Amino acid sequence: MPLFWRFHRVHHADPDFDVTTALRFHPLEIVLSMLIKLGVVAALGAPPVAVMLFEVILNATAMFNHGNIRLPERLDRLLRWMLVTPDMHRIHHSIHPEETNSNFGFNLPWWDRLFGTYRDQPRDGHIGMTIGLESFRDRRA
Repeated sequence: MPLFWRFHRVHHADPDFDVTTALRFHPLEIVLSMLIKLGVVAALGAPPVAVMLFEVILNATAMFNHGNIRLPERLDRLLRWMLVTPDMHRIHHSIHPEETNSNFGFNLPWWDRLFGTYRDQPRDGHIGMTIGLESFRDRRA
């Protein structure tokens, strides 16, 4: 959705992929996300401790899968069945649209597998892939 992308592209404009990427969001995207979450909390009547636990887990996994760490390949393959790994989510931050439009999850990998948006590897490999948005890259560098 173009309107929401205008806000979310702040997160994707980061030319690097590290734990700070997990914290980079447009202020209006944060407000909108909070309003949606507050509506769900109110509708469900969730206890405060459950909401706090959800937020801690959500933010911890976001920092993990935006981390610039490389897991051993065998461990990464195993974890991808239960948790979104940094290598898996990094593909979503590629400059190639077909890769940006994949691996949307940053908690559970099942949704991408279920809806056919899972991509195992980037076409240029993890070492050769370019992160960020082409329109925000400094061409003078």
